[in-house]
Amino acid sequence: MIVDFNINTLVRANIKELQPYSSARDEYTDATSKEMIFLDANENPFENGVNRYPDPQQHAVKSLLSEMKNIDPKNILLGNGSDEVLDLIFRAFCEPNFDNVITLSPTYGMYGVLANINAIENRCILLSDNFQPRVDPILKAADAQSKILFLCSPNNPSGNSFSTETVEKLLLNFKGLVVIDEAYIDFSDKKSWLEKLRLFPNLVITQTLSKAYGLAGIRLGVCYASQEIIAILNSIKPPYNVNELSQQKAVERLLKVDEVAQEIVKIKEERALLILNLKAISYIQEIYPSECNFVLVKVDNATKRYDELIVKGIVIRNRTTQPLCDNCLRLTIGTRLENNRLIQVLKEI
Repeated sequence: MIVDFNINTLVRANIKELQPYSSARDEYTDATSKEMIFLDANENPFENGVNRYPDPQQHAVKSLLSEMKNIDPKNILLGNGSDEVLDLIFRAFCEPNFDNVITLSPTYGMYGVLANINAIENRCILLSDNFQPRVDPILKAADAQSKILFLCSPNNPSGNSFSTETVEKLLLNFKGLVVIDEAYIDFSDKKSWLEKLRLFPNLVITQTLSKAYGLAGIRLGVCYASQEIIAILNSIKPPYNVNELSQQKAVERLLKVDEVAQEIVKIKEERALLILNLKAISYIQEIYPSECNFVLVKVDNATKRYDELIVKGIVIRNRTTQPLCDNCLRLTIGTRLENNRLIQVLKEI
């Protein structure tokens, strides 16, 4: 258990003094009263399904997530994709041209992009050869201005989860926020860190509806954290950051629990089958273990193989420019038909 952690010591001074914008729908929130006439938000009064502003706090979506995850809605923030959530965290806690964050390479590229956008130094520490965090170099790189440590677990592009013991060491010893990006957690057999959210007040967990829930097109990211952290992020988020259609689609999909679960099972089955078939490809030198909906493989010449697949009408991701990923390709798990075609082409070339 972390002792003497005070989130107020990490918040930017101007954010502490900020007076959040109060939207019309924030000021009137009584959804249980009789039918009202809304003349408060300068909306077009003619009903078409989206003429009214969306719920700024996305209560219906949060209610479902709260029930599914056993998390209080006050511990949940929704964003226009996880990228907006991550950007809000940067803006709330990192002082431009002064603070720094720590990322573990190879990892999701937007951490570095957002650091640059927000004028924050990104101290990049390499993962170990088996793609695990190296605790001592991470803590050695941190100083009083190190506000956030980003852990992508399961990790993109390597596909593996970080060990529980290692993550706990970092949670106990890193003095800033530890953000665990669980975009791919639904494809792993390991438990989410949500179960330990109450134990670590510096823990922030991000998830998404883009992967297992198949809603990449609506851009809906989820942040779980202490009520104090969520309140800070709520104070700086745009008032209507998640549109009405996205909220409706999210509710519709979240209610299809069995359908989503079946799709996850199918993806994991296809992943196992794809890995089995990849072992027969002569120029594939290594297949890395995966707990995601993709597989990272090392080949003889990644750029050559990437170009050959493009000619055959198959688009994958060439990760050879990433640290520790020399001549590596990332293959997303598709349908049975798509995966069979991929294997066929890989054999042909």
